[in-house]
Parts: sequence; C-alpha cells; structure tokens
Amino acid sequence: MNKILLVAIREYKAIVKTKGFIIGLAIAPILMCSGFLFALFAEKMGDTEDQRLAIVDASGVIAPAIVTAAEARNKAEVFDPKTGKKLKPAYIVEVLPEDSKDPAQRRLELSDQVRQDKLHAFLEIGAEVVSPGENRDAAAIRYYAKNSAVDELRQWLGYPINNELRRLRLAKAGIDSKAVPHLFNWSSVEGMELVSMDTKTGQMQEARRSNEGRAMGVPMVAIMAMYMLVMIGASPLMNSVVEEKNQRIAELIVSSIRPFPFMSGKLLGGIAITLTAGSAYLAAGLALTTKFNWLEYVPVGLLPWFGTYMVLLILMQGSVFMAIGSACNDPRDMQNWMLPAMLPVILPLLMMMPMIQSPNSVFSTTMSLIPPFTPMLMIARQASPAGIPAWQPWAGLAGILVFTAFYLFVGGRIFRVGILMQGKPPKFKELVRWAIRG
Repeated sequence: MNKILLVAIREYKAIVKTKGFIIGLAIAPILMCSGFLFALFAEKMGDTEDQRLAIVDASGVIAPAIVTAAEARNKAEVFDPKTGKKLKPAYIVEVLPEDSKDPAQRRLELSDQVRQDKLHAFLEIGAEVVSPGENRDAAAIRYYAKNSAVDELRQWLGYPINNELRRLRLAKAGIDSKAVPHLFNWSSVEGMELVSMDTKTGQMQEARRSNEGRAMGVPMVAIMAMYMLVMIGASPLMNSVVEEKNQRIAELIVSSIRPFPFMSGKLLGGIAITLTAGSAYLAAGLALTTKFNWLEYVPVGLLPWFGTYMVLLILMQGSVFMAIGSACNDPRDMQNWMLPAMLPVILPLLMMMPMIQSPNSVFSTTMSLIPPFTPMLMIARQASPAGIPAWQPWAGLAGILVFTAFYLFVGGRIFRVGILMQGKPPKFKELVRWAIRG
C-alpha cells in the first residue's frame, strides 16, 4: 500500500507542479466556452455593409409598407445613438415596375445583379397576395438571394409584409384596424414549475416561474465540467505511461513494484489531480455565482453525486488510457487509439441536447443507464428541473461500480503484459488476448 501511495504522490507532483497544469487549469474553461464567446464576438463584428433590395410588387400595395418600415428601421437601429457607431446594415429598398411581358427574363437579369453584388436580393410579390385564390403562384411571395435560407433580411421582411397584409384584409372586411388594436397582440405562454407541498410544514408551495437559463445551463455545465476534468485528470495518464515506457523508466519501477499496484498508484494520482482541478473550479464557480446572485441556481445537492461519478469515470477512463498507453511504443501509436478511447466521453456530448430537453424519455433513460455513459448523462438528467425517478441514479451507480471493477481488471491484465513489451504495436485482437489470458 505504501508503494501505491508513493507512486500516486509521484504522479500527482509530476503534473501539479508544472506550469502547464496551472496554465491548462486557466485555459481549459476558456477553450470550452470559446464557441459561445466567438459567437458573441462575431455578432458584434458582423457585416454592416448596406444591403440593396429590389422589389417587384405585382399587387401594387405591399411595397410602400416595406419601404416605410425599412426607413424607420434604418433610422432607429442602424447606428448606436450614443457613439454613432454603425451596428447593422441599412436596408436600401428600390421598387421596380412589373414586367408582365417576360417575367422570367427579369428574374434572370436581377439574379445576375445579385451575383455581381449590385443587389443583395430581390423580392417578388404576387398580384393576388391580399386575397389568395386557387392560383398559388399569383399569391406567392418569393425572395431571391445568394443565401436566402439563412438571410436576416428575408426574416425581417416577414414582419412588415404580414402587418400590411393584415391591415389590408381587415379593411377589405370593413374593419378598421385602429378600432381593434388588441386583436392581433401576441400572448406568450409563461413557463411555470409544478406546485408542491412542503413535507415539513404541510403548506402548499406556489409554483415558481421556470428559468430557461437554469434549465439548459446547469446540465450543460455539469457535462462540460466532467468532460474537462477527464481531459485534465485521465488523459495525461496515457502520455505518462508511453513516456515512461519509452525511456525505460517503467522497467525500473516494475522491478520494485508489481504492474497492477503501479497502475493503481497512477490512477490514484489522476484522481487527486482531478479533485484538485475540480476544487479550484468549484471555488471559482461559487465565487462567481455569489457575486452575480446566481447561487440559487447551483444544485448543491448534486455535488456529492458529481464527485462520485467523477471519481468512477476517472477510474474507468484512466484504466483504458493506461492499458492503451502500455501497449504503445511511441506517441504515433498512441494517436491511433486515442479516438476509440475517448468515445465514452465524446458520445455523451453529442447526446447532451436530447438529454436536457427530454430527460425522462425512453432514449434518455436507456442511454444514461449504459455504464460508460452513465456519469455524464445521468448527472445531466439529475440537474434538469424535470427531475428523474429516485431509483435511476442508484441503478446507474451500481452499473458504474460493476463496470469500473471490470475495466480495472481488464486494464490491469493488459497493462501487466504491455508495460514490458517492446517492438511493433499490438493489434486489437492481441489486446483482447492479453485481457483474457493476462
């Protein structure tokens, strides 16, 4: 036992005392959030060049409303009123006369102008758009652009067009839209949590307004934090084993301690590294949530579950990484095995959104009870406001314990053979043979 602890302390000090660990500890959350931060930056640094729109309005009544709405938008939204900085592109609208003789040729000419960047897009409004009949083409509104599917101008056009159509159709029915100002007011459906009964006081607890940020953010943070801690605590074990094997350090260590205790010591070191990083992130997270009054959104009751899942996941993934590392002779061999080894922590990231949106669906329940996926997926389901049946985390924990023991047993058998092997890298069937025969 003393030798295992000595190996664990050596592994812990070798990682934690380096500048790379401190830098990685600071950079890892930034890298994980880089997509969100880049999206915010890109939104601020978006294209502000004016966009010219040509309108061919066969109805003759919709285009003026678009022109008026565009002028109002350009005046109110394009420039920052305080700094005068341009924030958005201005919409320059030009109304063209209808070409009833050859509309197809007109479309081609306008399309060429879009290709040459003389126009951003052009809009065709059908003659029967106010009172649609059987001829669907005559009532169609078509927007032509290089990337019309995700064009912001196309999305904006829906508001002035439909507002004007609503006004015209009411007028045609003899109703003054000003006389019924609330007729088309949009009413939102307010999300509420469930009403509950306080078991201690016996009083009914009123339902609270649901918080989308908490419902989505907390499970996402839990999954991303667990992934990040695996990369900090378990992933370096593979590099460490390959390096020690390459430099023949492992042979010297194995001469004084058996392979499995050696592997166990390194795993304990990986757990200690993970707990150190996790404690640092937890302290920083609590400080931030306290400062911004978000502490009520922190599910403190889930922290023991998170810690338990985290330790077991490090044991599972660490044993896989070390078994693979012991079978490799250099970093190039290791790279070939990296993706298969990472799949148990990569796949939960891909399944994250279905888990958060429907935590109690058959898919979510089934996937979260598959032991390699349980730590990341079960904690996401537990962090959801919807809640899950009380037996499922315990069932998942039982499965993880069984699989962790299996991973340690198989990984230990592969490690015992691989750590002293030199030469060509083994194939998958050889690893299976080592796991079976030892």
